[in-house]
Amino acid sequence: MSTYRRRVRVAASLDDVWEFHSQISGLEALTPGFMNLRVERVVGPDGEPDPASLVAGTDIEMSARPFGVGPRQTWTSRIEDREVELDDGRASFVDTMEGGPFPMWRHTHRFYERGDSTVVDDEVRYELPGGALGRAASPLGWVGFEPMFRYRHRTTRELLEQP
Repeated sequence: MSTYRRRVRVAASLDDVWEFHSQISGLEALTPGFMNLRVERVVGPDGEPDPASLVAGTDIEMSARPFGVGPRQTWTSRIEDREVELDDGRASFVDTMEGGPFPMWRHTHRFYERGDSTVVDDEVRYELPGGALGRAASPLGWVGFEPMFRYRHRTTRELLEQP
C-alpha cells in the first residue's frame, strides 16, 4: 500500500470549507472535466436518497470515463467516518472505494482552522490495479494523483476565497 498526501491553505473559514466539502455538489465541482464524472446515486445511511450532507454511512455511486477513453468505470464511494470539531478548529471525513478501479483506496480529508484560513489536507492510501505488478508500481501513483489534487485545491481556493 502506498500513500499520497497534499495540503493547501485556503483563505476561507473552516465553516465554509467544511460545508462545501460536505455536499455532493462540492465533489462534483472539484472533479476535473476530463474525468467525465457522473454521480449516479447518493444514498444516506438510513436509505434516504440525496441526503443534504455526506455523513458517515452515505454511499455515492459514481462512474467516470477519463479522457473519454475506454469503458466507463463504476464504483461506490462510502463515507466511512466523519468527525466534526468546529469549536476546536478541525474536522475530517474518510471515504473508501468499493468495486472500483483501485483494489484499495482510503481518502482521508482533514481540515484545520489557521487564523482566518483553513488548511485542507488530503491523504490517500491506495493500491494500483494489476495484482503484484500494480502493488510494485503503487509508489508511482503520485504521478497521476498530483494533477488531480492540484486541480482540486486550486478550484477550492477559486470557489471559496473572497477577493
